Amino acid sequence: MKNDIIQKLIYQLVSKLFVFPIYKFIFKGQLIGRDNIPEKESFIMVSNHGSLLDPPLLGHALGRNISFMAKAELFEIPFLGFVIKACGAYPVRRGIADKNTIKIACKKLSNNNCIGIFIDGTRQKNGRVNKPKQGAALLAFKNQKLLLPVAIVNSHRLIRFRFFFPFFSKIVIKIGKPVQPPQSSSRDDLHSVTMHLQDQINNLIS
Repeated sequence: MKNDIIQKLIYQLVSKLFVFPIYKFIFKGQLIGRDNIPEKESFIMVSNHGSLLDPPLLGHALGRNISFMAKAELFEIPFLGFVIKACGAYPVRRGIADKNTIKIACKKLSNNNCIGIFIDGTRQKNGRVNKPKQGAALLAFKNQKLLLPVAIVNSHRLIRFRFFFPFFSKIVIKIGKPVQPPQSSSRDDLHSVTMHLQDQINNLIS
């Protein structure tokens, strides 16, 4: 309990002091669909993925403590590693069936914490959802939690250069309607919910 309180305080501190100025003043961040965010109950946020900055930007914009699965290598990057760890991220070893990662996610959800999952599992050059994985749907079924589709627009092209001068894209975060967990863990049900999430997110991007 004490650790959770400390984690939330650190999360809010990092969010307001470090992430807010980046989100608001550099990328002119805008949030659409705030009313779709569950106010009290925990949920699984599912999003597209285009940039290493997606976790802190999404966590700040949604205003909820969201713990992201992040590949282990990111924790070794100076400053970024500090920020994502302070924001509750936990490492996952890509390409390995990491049962410990699943246990951590289930524990966080059972403690009424929210988690975030990039449904493709890795960054996409076009910023859309292309090859979604079924892990988010399975976690939703196991824990009976809502899935919240979220689109972060332009994160795959945050900075562009013209004649050596940087130009920063406007970040727009769009929140879709919550999606109910699958009715079972069957392949068909997991696939159906996953495809629905893909369509929801890509429609928000368009």
